[in-house]
Amino acid sequence: MKELQHLNKYFLKYKVHLIIGIIITIVARFFLLYTPRYIKQIFVVVEKALDGSITKAVFKTELIEIIIYIIGAALIGAILTFFMRQTIINVSRYIEFDLKNEVYQQYQKLSLNFYKKNRTGDLMNRITEDVMRVRMYSGPAIMYSINTITLFVIALIYMFNSAPKLALYTIVPLPILSVIIYKLSKEIHKRSTIVQECLSKLSIFTQESFSGISVIKAYGIEPQTSSSFESLSATSKQKQIHLVKVQAWFFPMMILLIGTSNLLVIYIGGMQYINGEIESIGTIAEFILYVNMLTWPVATVGWVTSIVQQAEASQKRINEFLKIEPEIQNTIKNHTEITGDIAFKNVSFTYDDTNIQALNNVSFNIKQGETLAILGKTGSGKSTVLDLIGRLYDIDKGAITLNKIEINHHNLSDLRNSIGYVPQDAFLFSDTIKNNIKFGKEDATENAVFEAAKNAQVHKNIIKFNNGYDTVLGERGITLSGGQKQRVSIARAILKSPEILLFDDCLSAVDTETEEKILKNLNKISTGKTTIIVSHRVSSAKNADKIIVLDNGKIVQEGTHETLINVDGYYKHLYLKQLSQTSPNNN
Repeated sequence: MKELQHLNKYFLKYKVHLIIGIIITIVARFFLLYTPRYIKQIFVVVEKALDGSITKAVFKTELIEIIIYIIGAALIGAILTFFMRQTIINVSRYIEFDLKNEVYQQYQKLSLNFYKKNRTGDLMNRITEDVMRVRMYSGPAIMYSINTITLFVIALIYMFNSAPKLALYTIVPLPILSVIIYKLSKEIHKRSTIVQECLSKLSIFTQESFSGISVIKAYGIEPQTSSSFESLSATSKQKQIHLVKVQAWFFPMMILLIGTSNLLVIYIGGMQYINGEIESIGTIAEFILYVNMLTWPVATVGWVTSIVQQAEASQKRINEFLKIEPEIQNTIKNHTEITGDIAFKNVSFTYDDTNIQALNNVSFNIKQGETLAILGKTGSGKSTVLDLIGRLYDIDKGAITLNKIEINHHNLSDLRNSIGYVPQDAFLFSDTIKNNIKFGKEDATENAVFEAAKNAQVHKNIIKFNNGYDTVLGERGITLSGGQKQRVSIARAILKSPEILLFDDCLSAVDTETEEKILKNLNKISTGKTTIIVSHRVSSAKNADKIIVLDNGKIVQEGTHETLINVDGYYKHLYLKQLSQTSPNNN
């Protein structure tokens, strides 16, 4: 139960609902447990009528009164049971809502390293399947536990008041039941954890398969993928069956023990009635009703125990992520102004997951309104520079300053709100094109969206779709071509109108003519804004105020286009190579 203590704050939050639900539960059980006592009274009245103690008229009157009491108690009990479910079960839904939001907020805070080390399918499973199992604990398990305890206490009080010796024999099986539940619960907890791990693996595989369905089809490996899925499903099924086999012991054991209690009531009660130790045969009927009324609550003990064990296993998996401290901390709560002066001073950075040093003693500076182009081979550290400016990672050595203030002394929200970032792998959501462009600025007008799309040279493509800007894209923007996705991402950054624009090789899927038009528009839009362009093309870098060339995480060349093409090195070789490729005489 240690892991489930995390939910105590939610129980305190909804304590009023819970207390009302508990009170209603107790009162409802009182009314429902009146029925066996009235049934006993019927037997007493019948016995009196048979031995002539009361007249037929009195018998009818008393019988009708008892029936009315039984119906009234049942109706009141039923109404209160309805409100019991409305209070306690609703609390479980509130807790589910809060817990999902807590998990999601934690996911939002965690750094990119976390997502490199964990699979999307597993993250999804914890916020859905695991939270659902916790909800079952915070609602149904609590409701049935209170229900069972109340029934036991009230029923046992009534039974001992009516026939103490008979009540004692009736509850003999209960200690045996407790031992069985304890043994089975430990095994259920162990097997529940294994089942949840299997479900996570299954979620991971299906999520990756659906995301990469185009690759699977292109390589024609559907049979192998289906075979792998079938293997994972078979393992999951086997573990589920192992769990169910243990859970299946509960109900047969309950029925056996309740049946044993009934036999004891009939035999012991019958002997006591014959010996005159109990006054009426109605006492036996009353006890049989009590025992059978306890059948379902006793049976739910096993079910509730199973729910608690599964919930604890799930909450443990949830807590593992909730206890992780985000690597990137926003220590500055006050608003900080960011204008765009950026400086790297002897910056070094190594990725934790691969231990690859991406940057080694890198230094450069850009003034507000300037454009910096970064070129270099694949893996030279170009994208890392942009990630560090957005503080997606914290550096190992050196310093990054904005407005001459170290980056970690800026409010993180203000920092990221001042940046318009277009990643190398353009990511679009399963929403309309319009909403994808408005992603960074939800209150943007329709005209502003159109203008941003025009500047990104994608407006003409969008209006050709049947639904234009209201066209709903497939997952990850699969509806669009690579170039169209990049241009929609550029439009998104332009619309935000931030102080800093970061473009990570976002024109690689665009032809040179369209690239030239976009760059011309960007030069006009980025006036007064700091712009950094990462590219493999000289055409994207030539108009920049400053160009740096990275190689193995180090700056190997630095200057303007005019100076670098006159110096033997990577930039000049790349320029000549790309110039020859675009030459009209080159066939």
